[in-house]
Amino acid sequence: MHQTKNDLAKENREKLVEMLNARLADAIDLKTQAKQAHWNVKGSHFIGLHELFDQVATAVEADVDLIAERVTALGGTALGTARVVAQKSSLAEYPLEIVDGTSHVDALSTAMADFNKRVRANIDDADEAGDANTADLLTGISREMDKLLWFVEAHVQA
Repeated sequence: MHQTKNDLAKENREKLVEMLNARLADAIDLKTQAKQAHWNVKGSHFIGLHELFDQVATAVEADVDLIAERVTALGGTALGTARVVAQKSSLAEYPLEIVDGTSHVDALSTAMADFNKRVRANIDDADEAGDANTADLLTGISREMDKLLWFVEAHVQA
């Protein structure tokens, strides 16, 4: 941990940094999964899904930056290299063989829901650590993820 004048207890900051680095790995993985879907989707709804999957990737990229910057604000080191992400992400591997829109919607929405489940749990963890700012950051990410999940799932809900 780096020296900081942040008044949160060091042990709480250490726990928060560990938690946030776990979500950072997941978020970077989720962004690459959205890009995988974006690049490889085929079918009659191609353009709509292609653009939507890119919208998801762009939104998650912004979340990646917020999470990483919060880690450093707490005195930690953001761990976001590809190698770290490959080792630390808790998300399931994205199926590389799929091409049709419905399969991509299913795979990406599953990853998004799993990510958001963990983010939601971490909101409570941040509150318990006395860190309203991290809880607020995660609440914003969760709210946005709920909206994006709705957009993605709407393609198979009829």
